[in-house]
Amino acid sequence: MEGVRAVGAPILGTRRSVSLQTVARVCLTKSALLGTFRLSIQMEIEYTDAPTQESEELSPGTKACPYCGAILPLDATACTRCDWTAESTKPAEPKASDAMAILLSIVPGLGHIYKGHRLLGCVLLFLITPLAIVFGFLAAIASAGFGIGILVFYWIGVMIHAWAAEDRVVPTADEGEQY
Repeated sequence: MEGVRAVGAPILGTRRSVSLQTVARVCLTKSALLGTFRLSIQMEIEYTDAPTQESEELSPGTKACPYCGAILPLDATACTRCDWTAESTKPAEPKASDAMAILLSIVPGLGHIYKGHRLLGCVLLFLITPLAIVFGFLAAIASAGFGIGILVFYWIGVMIHAWAAEDRVVPTADEGEQY
């Protein structure tokens, strides 16, 4: 390696920027310098010497800002030090996942129960699915095994219905994050 240069200048308070430039001549053969090329690498590194923030004690009528840690009144909707607002951290409305309903419908009826259709899910699980299995096997006996395909279409149909069904999941009162 022929040379390494480090160039640095303090900028704006405690922030420093260091630039490293490496120049090397690399031999392409082991026996002689028949072919060499010049390799140049330049890298920018930036770091700060910012002091750590000391935590302040919270009184009963205050809360800490989730972004910067500033002490705010309990009913505050925005931070005075940063751009935090209450709307930015508000949780989304609870909703049943369509993908989870499809996965649960591997056992026909469980996807419907997951989405809040308990009666329909139980009827599918304990009444219609056993009847479909019986009729599928009867059709398979009568058609040299091809009748078992009826169960595949039934299974796919239940999955599609669980995906398309409206959610009846009752939203619970939001208690916030509990630690």
